[in-house]
This record gives sequence, structure tokens and C-alpha cells, in this order.
Amino acid sequence: MQRRKILLTAIVVFCCLGLLVLPQAMAANAKLDLSKMSDMSDCDPGNPVMPTGDVIKIAMVASFSGPAAGAGDDYFAGAYWAVHDINKRGGIMVDGKMKKIQLIKANHESKPAVTKKVCERMVLQEKVDILIGTNGSNNMKIINQVADKYKVIAMDFIALSDELYDAKNFSRYSFMACLSTSQVGRAAAYYLGQKKKEKNIYVLCQDYLFGHSLAEGFLQGMKEYYPEAKIVGEDYHKLFLTDFGPYLTKIKASGADAIYTGDWSPDGANLVKQARQIGINIPFIHLFLEDPIFINDIGIEASKGLMKVAQFAQTKEALSNPLYIKYLEAWRTQSKKWQKPFDNLWFKWPVGANVGTTAQLTYWLLSVIERAGSTDPEKIIKVWEGDSYELATGHVINMRAADHKAWQDLYVIEYVPPKEQSYPWFDTCSWDGPVFTVPADKVMPLLDPELKDRK
Repeated sequence: MQRRKILLTAIVVFCCLGLLVLPQAMAANAKLDLSKMSDMSDCDPGNPVMPTGDVIKIAMVASFSGPAAGAGDDYFAGAYWAVHDINKRGGIMVDGKMKKIQLIKANHESKPAVTKKVCERMVLQEKVDILIGTNGSNNMKIINQVADKYKVIAMDFIALSDELYDAKNFSRYSFMACLSTSQVGRAAAYYLGQKKKEKNIYVLCQDYLFGHSLAEGFLQGMKEYYPEAKIVGEDYHKLFLTDFGPYLTKIKASGADAIYTGDWSPDGANLVKQARQIGINIPFIHLFLEDPIFINDIGIEASKGLMKVAQFAQTKEALSNPLYIKYLEAWRTQSKKWQKPFDNLWFKWPVGANVGTTAQLTYWLLSVIERAGSTDPEKIIKVWEGDSYELATGHVINMRAADHKAWQDLYVIEYVPPKEQSYPWFDTCSWDGPVFTVPADKVMPLLDPELKDRK
């Protein structure tokens, strides 16, 4: 209850202060110019070609082994695509020299103690210019601490906890390029409030900081955007649960007509599979239920109606752009050649929260470095604070100077059968169909009052 009061206070502060930045909105300072995309027919994350010598060094800090080993592969494939493209263009002019980019795998094994050691090794021994990561907000917190201590730039592209960029944890050297937990929840609530179809919602999330934060954002968003709806249940389960039976029994008895969850795989996959097996066919509104392997496994009917909150979406405008189609097809063609661990459905389309978004945000980082004309952290900070960038889809993302949180329109995407999909994604499951845009001013990231006047 105390955490919810704190969240409400922060949202009130946003309403009073956050909207003040909106007039800067949607004209981007720079863009990903798809007309300049390289010939990517030799891009292979399984056999990366990395330049040596006088290069820009970026450490990809993630789990490449351990219980979440696949996460590092997802991120690396996305980031490497962007790096390979820019390297084939000749690199970036920094400090008076054209330099290529070297992307280094830094394995934290999903362990905070290892994260600290590997980050310090990257900075002190490998002399990296940039740290980027990572799965686990606990691990991202450590990356930010190392970046702050040694004055190197860090980019957060996937750790969603708002607390990482509150006054207590803020570092002027780190930038949160991804969306945050409170934004996910409020975007989902806004969407449901506009539809006014599902009225009895059950909340089921993982029992740790991330799961509770996602739920808090949603519950507050429902009060704000859909007060006439009813929360018919709220539960939290341990990680890596194999039997969701007790929770699903409660959901079935609750009269719920939708389930809100932030579960990631394997939990998310097991949750949906088991729900469908016992006849719970109501929609899930989610963030990470987008593993095409498990979605194809459950088939068209079981995946129909899933509703995904996303930072990166294939709008009608994007899919009507021939250059964007060329970008999609370049990835699709090349990914067919990739070997293990990059030879499965997960890597066939550059559109997901892990692979696709990591690629787009890496392009943004490289653009900031190019426009700074330097790897000097102070010059990068000067460019990135208040920056705006147009991604491949035409979507504009902005960086708030006060607390280094990205803000933007968000999207909710409904999964539909193959003939209704927005593009021929998959023919054995339901996948991305209609895209609903959630305006940025409805989902601005929380702003800690202590940071509002930061200079």
C-alpha cells in the first residue's frame, strides 16, 4: 500500500511537471535513414566480424550463460545488426577520425556480483567507451553504478524499473532508452479504457520488484483511465513456476474476462499454455508474451486475442514505407542463413521487444555518438539530454533531460489470425494485427520530484 501511495504521488508530480516538456515533441533531431542501409548479406551474429585497433568499444553486458542465457543472444543479434550496418558504412567520425565499432560480449550470468566484476573489467582492462544492458534491473543498477564511478556512458535498453532513475539511483552518465514499468501498466489501462470491452480484469505477475512494479502501474492506470472496470483478483507467483493450476483455478472462478501479466518466458509461455489447456480462453494483456516459438506451438486459436504493450510497432505508416519493407526483408533473408543459437523463429523478424528494439536503440546510441563527434562522455551527455530520434518505423523517441528517461508514444498490438495480420508474419499462429497508439502524454515516465530542476 505504501508503494502505491508513492507511485500516486509521483504520477501527480508528472501531471504537474512532466507535461511541460511535451511542446518539444515530435520533430526529431536525427533519424535512422533507411536509404543508407548497407548490404547486410554478410551480417551473421553467430560469426561476427569485429574491427580491431583504434575503434569505439561497446560492451554488451548481459547473460550469455546461466538460467537466462538466451537473453544475451537476443540482445547481441539486435545490437550487432546496427553495429554491422554502421561499420559497413565506414564507421563514425569521432575526435577527428573515422572509427568503426567493436561490440564485446560481457557475460554477467544473471548474477549481480558477476555484473560488477565484468563491468569493471570492461572499463579498466578492455577500455570500453560504452556499457549497454541488460536483463534484470538489479544488474542494470550495478552497470549504472560502475558507469557513474568511472565516468563512462551507459545505456539501459531493456531493464524497465522506474527506480533505476529516481533521485537515489540517478547517474548523469546513464540513459534509459527503453520504456518503464509504470508506462507499460498505464498504457495497458488506457487501451482497455478506450476499448471498454473487457471489464473484469485479473492481475497475475511474478513475485519480485519487476512484477510488482508492473502491477502497480496498471492498477493506478485503471483508476485513472478505466475506473468503471473491476479488478477481480491480484496475485503474484514465484519465478520459474511449473504449475499455474492454483492461480488459474482462482482466475476461472473470478469471472475475469481478461488477464494482465508481465510474465516473461518460461513463465509467460507456461501460463498461457496451461490456461488454454483448462479452457480459459480470455485475452491476456501483456509485455513479453511474444516468443514466436511458443506462440506457434500453441497455434492460431490459443494465441488469438493476446494484447501486447510495445515500444516498437509496425504501424500502417511503417508498413507502407518501401524502405522499411526493405529493412524487414533484408533481415528476413539474412536470418535464414544463421546457425545455432540464432537459427530459430525468435530471430526471423526484427520486430520484438528484445531483438528488434535492441537494434533500434543501438542505432540511436550510435547516432548520438556521431552527432557528439566524440566518445567524450560530457559531449555525449550534451547531445543526448533532450534529444529526439526517428526510428526505422517513423516512430519518434525522446530523451528527457531531467532524469534521462525516454518518452514516446507507446503501442498496444492485438494478435490476430494469419489472414488478418498486418504483414505476413506467421501462418501457424496469431500474431501482430491492429496497432493502437497510446499518446505520449498519457504515459509519460515518472519523474522524481527531486530531479525536476536538475541542471
